[in-house]
Amino acid sequence: MMDKLEQILGYSFKNKHLLEQAVTHTSITGDLAQNYERLEFLGDRVLGVSVALLLYKMFPTEPEGNLSQRLMALVCKETVAEIVIELGIDAYIRSEGIDIRHNDNVLCDVGEAIIGAIFLDAGSEVAIEFVQRHWRGLINTHTRPPKDAKTSLQEFAHGNGWQTPTYVEVSREGSEHNPQFFMKVLIEGHGEAVGQGHNKKMAEQYAAKKLLHELGVQNGSKR
Repeated sequence: MMDKLEQILGYSFKNKHLLEQAVTHTSITGDLAQNYERLEFLGDRVLGVSVALLLYKMFPTEPEGNLSQRLMALVCKETVAEIVIELGIDAYIRSEGIDIRHNDNVLCDVGEAIIGAIFLDAGSEVAIEFVQRHWRGLINTHTRPPKDAKTSLQEFAHGNGWQTPTYVEVSREGSEHNPQFFMKVLIEGHGEAVGQGHNKKMAEQYAAKKLLHELGVQNGSKR
């Protein structure tokens, strides 16, 4: 199981326990040598330095205030959680309940813990390279990351005086370690769509994205 996670990360640990610890939630054990809490503390700092260094190099003419805004957007829990989900790391989180894996705080903590684990296992250069490889694609001219599909769909619905989109689970397939969720989004009287993902949050995002496409919405407005 950890071998597959290493493939996703693009890094093979010398100390395999560090990776296992990085994905172990406190619901499994309160032992600080076994869960991710201390690694998350370390990884949070490594993440900040890594992204700050990347921004410093990419935007040589920007003042400190602008760089700070970019930094805050790129290291916030929503952004870290997004990257964890996109990489599929959430499927490897060890927790008592599967719903714990859908919490942005937990997803962010695990992402930071993995960064901390890589830092301890390989040093700062490898950890910084890992962060910059996965965060570079999110850097653009905006000071905040782009809105996700669920937010865009909700804002579009409200802007048209429609009801708030609702999400329901249609079905779930696969094993406990590799589940596939099917979530349906519905806007009463205006359409519905079903999305698939290895957690509920991702399935909801895909459902919202599909419905936006069916409604002809792009960048928050009709095409």
